[in-house]
Amino acid sequence: MNYLIGVDVGTTSTKAVLYDEQATVLGQAKQGYPLYRDPLGMAEQNPDQLVAAVEKVIHDVAAQADLTNGKLLAVSFSSANQSVILLDEHHQPLTRALTWADTRAKTIAANLRRSPEGKQIYVKTGTPIHPMSPLTKLMWLQKAKPAIWAQTKYVADIKSYLFYQLFGVFKVDVSIASCTGMLNINTGSWDEQALALAKVSAEELPEIVSGTAQEIGLTAQAQEAMGIPRDTPFVYGAFDGALSNLGVGATRKNTVAITIGTSAAVRVATDQPVIDPQQRLFCYAIDNGLWLVGGPLNNGGAVFQWAVEHFVDASAVKNEGIDPYTLANQVIADVPAGAHGLIFNPYLGGERAPLWDANARGSFCGLNNLHTRTDMLRAVMEGINMNIHSVYKAVTNLVGEPKSVTATGGFAKSKVWKQMLANILNCQVEIPDAFESGCLGAITMAMKSLGMIDSLDAVQKFIGKEEVYKPQAAAVSVYQKYQPVFEQIADLMSPAYAKIADLQQMTEDK
Repeated sequence: MNYLIGVDVGTTSTKAVLYDEQATVLGQAKQGYPLYRDPLGMAEQNPDQLVAAVEKVIHDVAAQADLTNGKLLAVSFSSANQSVILLDEHHQPLTRALTWADTRAKTIAANLRRSPEGKQIYVKTGTPIHPMSPLTKLMWLQKAKPAIWAQTKYVADIKSYLFYQLFGVFKVDVSIASCTGMLNINTGSWDEQALALAKVSAEELPEIVSGTAQEIGLTAQAQEAMGIPRDTPFVYGAFDGALSNLGVGATRKNTVAITIGTSAAVRVATDQPVIDPQQRLFCYAIDNGLWLVGGPLNNGGAVFQWAVEHFVDASAVKNEGIDPYTLANQVIADVPAGAHGLIFNPYLGGERAPLWDANARGSFCGLNNLHTRTDMLRAVMEGINMNIHSVYKAVTNLVGEPKSVTATGGFAKSKVWKQMLANILNCQVEIPDAFESGCLGAITMAMKSLGMIDSLDAVQKFIGKEEVYKPQAAAVSVYQKYQPVFEQIADLMSPAYAKIADLQQMTEDK
């Protein structure tokens, strides 16, 4: 038997999945690491802890393969995007990895977003101007860390740092590069205007390669840590969102993929770059000749987790011996669509698409003395879905109505949530029997790299059965009245978000 390993390098953990040549899952491994945070918006990883985690999960899944009677064909990577690591002249880290979740550049991002230059850069790069963007992170680092900036000779991200540690080469796939806010999506090369703002040169950034490009020849240290053959091909792959789309078969613009985990995202693949005139959406490369249009949302399952912790009756959980999430879903199902006129804007952690406002804050609107905690629970779930619908509308207005919506993520454990999503979108929602879609997408890129398949569309034959949820007319009618009010509230609140954030910061400072 021959094997492939897909690795998903995430914000708080790395996962590896072992597959055979038919993409059957044979084993898996996971290794966590800390995300260092503070009240000022820091969200950093130790890059060497991350490298060690990658080596460990590859070692652990490779140990589940019989390499005496088979061959490890390739290891391929999905990874989080929009990270920044400053390196010295020897490619040693001067900083930890600033992750996508780091918001300390929010003032710089807000000023650039309002400027004509900000719009010019967005149109050329497809990356919304936001503190998550490596472009604005670099602009912030120049001012906040001048001594470290003066020592900086190279600028890496998680993927390029990992491959440097494993192979001694400084390269990155086009997908990760296109998420930096510094890659011109029309030319496929670093954009001079963006580089001038970031005060870096193309020589200080990784060489851009295709996602199907391979590296062979592990360092002795890496080979020993992983316990795999030194000549195993390592395929660069793409960023996690791109490979999540690929892993559920959403490789054409007639299929919208929605992921709802801790955060959420709405994405559709296109064969040409598509730019949103209102700057609500990203346009990133999946690989050469294939792009991804969509919007990431900060506020997904994490908001529902907050609601369950605060609104579920703890005594009922104890007395009935029931999981609080199970109880939450049961009581939500008994509340009519619309939660008796209660609307929740779910911006507990700022928001990326569609607002692109790191200061955005959550709110209940319409509360009266008849509302209960159960109504509030349902309103929270509805608010998360209506926020997703706002991004879904922006995406479909640009690329056209899809034939289907494919949804994945932790939310798929909840039948009431899946049905609610179909009702709010007014579209059939298909839930594939997908396991770690990012890892499946990664090994699909490896198969293409190895010549085992001709097209990434071949992933369709590896995807399991689908569960289907169709919209219910009565609920659809309710949500079509609620959606514009939900969006109106966000617009009305928008001017106050920065002031509210300042008031909260004053409280934290005390």
